[in-house]
Amino acid sequence: MKITLDGKELNAVEGATILDVARRQGIEIPTLCFGESCSSRSTSCLVCLVKVDGRMLPACATVAVEGMVVESETDEVRHLRKASLELLLSDHFGDCFAPCQLGCPAKLDIPTMLRQIQHGDTDAAIQTIKETIPIPAVLGRICPKPCEKVCRRKDLDSAVAICSMKRFAADADLEREHHYQPKVAAPTGKRVVVIGAGPSGLSAAFYLTRLGHRVSLYGQGKKPGGRLRKLPESELPQSVLDAEIREILSLPIDFYPDERIEWTEPGQLDEILKSFDAVLLCTGPCDAHLFEQSGLEVRDGRLVIGQGTFSTSKPGVFATGTVFRPQTTMIVRSVADGREAAESVDRFLRSGKPSPTPPVSSVRFGKMSKPEIERLADAVKTKSIVENDAAKESARCLHCDCRGREKCLLLKHASAYHARTDRFSDGERRPLLVSRVGAIVFEPGKCIKCGLCVTVAKEAGEELGLAFLGRGFDVRIGVPFDEPLSAALEKSAAEAVRVCPTAALSLE
Repeated sequence: MKITLDGKELNAVEGATILDVARRQGIEIPTLCFGESCSSRSTSCLVCLVKVDGRMLPACATVAVEGMVVESETDEVRHLRKASLELLLSDHFGDCFAPCQLGCPAKLDIPTMLRQIQHGDTDAAIQTIKETIPIPAVLGRICPKPCEKVCRRKDLDSAVAICSMKRFAADADLEREHHYQPKVAAPTGKRVVVIGAGPSGLSAAFYLTRLGHRVSLYGQGKKPGGRLRKLPESELPQSVLDAEIREILSLPIDFYPDERIEWTEPGQLDEILKSFDAVLLCTGPCDAHLFEQSGLEVRDGRLVIGQGTFSTSKPGVFATGTVFRPQTTMIVRSVADGREAAESVDRFLRSGKPSPTPPVSSVRFGKMSKPEIERLADAVKTKSIVENDAAKESARCLHCDCRGREKCLLLKHASAYHARTDRFSDGERRPLLVSRVGAIVFEPGKCIKCGLCVTVAKEAGEELGLAFLGRGFDVRIGVPFDEPLSAALEKSAAEAVRVCPTAALSLE
């Protein structure tokens, strides 16, 4: 049979749903409560709504019929899907990202790093760290530790020594004969000049090179490092700084030490852009008149930078670090600026126009009471695999982050539809509940009652299984007769975890 989907006439086999037809054509319709391996369709989430012959219907359960006309991408459809997502988010309680990661200017994935150190895998830990921080041994010594100020563990006893753990992994890598070498993407053919080899310039050069661009890095003085060179030896040994800079410059970066590239006179930036596809200024604080005479817009004595893009008024010219944030004293902030600017330059080189980082929706649990923190600590309590001080310290982490974040469909679709987490919220939240039986962890606050785990348990032939308990808005997923989760998922725990769209169910 034939149906029309978004103006295209498509073939559909008998019994196929609209979702089936769309997926075969590579058309994405969002789903949350749909499971490929589950025979039943609950249609509870309503994020797969489509307009069929003037009516709104769920694509996952609506069978295609001859001549059907389906609209899946109109403003009206997207508005209703967004509303469905916002209703689900209003009753979704958890942390997509741990407070420590949100508190880190570089957005280091701290919980993952700590889990890796806890398991004795410093190789994996340094890879995680260098996804956002190229000089961790340096920052492990000088960072003011904003991440530890928001660590929930401090409200129980004391914050996890996050910065020391970062230093531990970085020092271990520097002590090895073969250091971690990040993967570099295939060459893009684009050339970028980075002017300034301080914290932001080094960071930008590192990440631009990883993204496949050819970088020419110009620094004043014979040794790169900028203001890092001015720190006392007792605070930052020069040997540590030299070692980490060597690691950065071991990438295919063309470094020109003690060599100025003039850009402040009229027309000089235009001349540079004849040889390079983009210019990134990382020179540190400059007088406003230098920006003005070079052709860059200045307002109230400060260089005008595009919000979230690091772009200046001159196409192809970007600026980052203390060039536009002259009062910044945190090195970690400059390092983060360098990476974010590199990502913005990359988007410009690939699309032809600057654009900010795509927004990511994020649910936050908020401040926890001490009893809640104690329950969380009891639920996630694990022993270190290896017996050293770093592993033991890492094992103190409460793992506030969502370990299913990478596969969380609610987060994915909420970000794609720019769904607000607070549109239908009443400002209150339920108390934190985390139950752990054996290797199974259940967080009811993350459950959207899609029923997939109920179906999986039933189809696996579980003797007890899971069920919807209660009525109306207060309905919840639970085990009949107050039995433990392990009794409900004797055969199907792994499959129930796999199909859960929000990581409400997880394995240790």
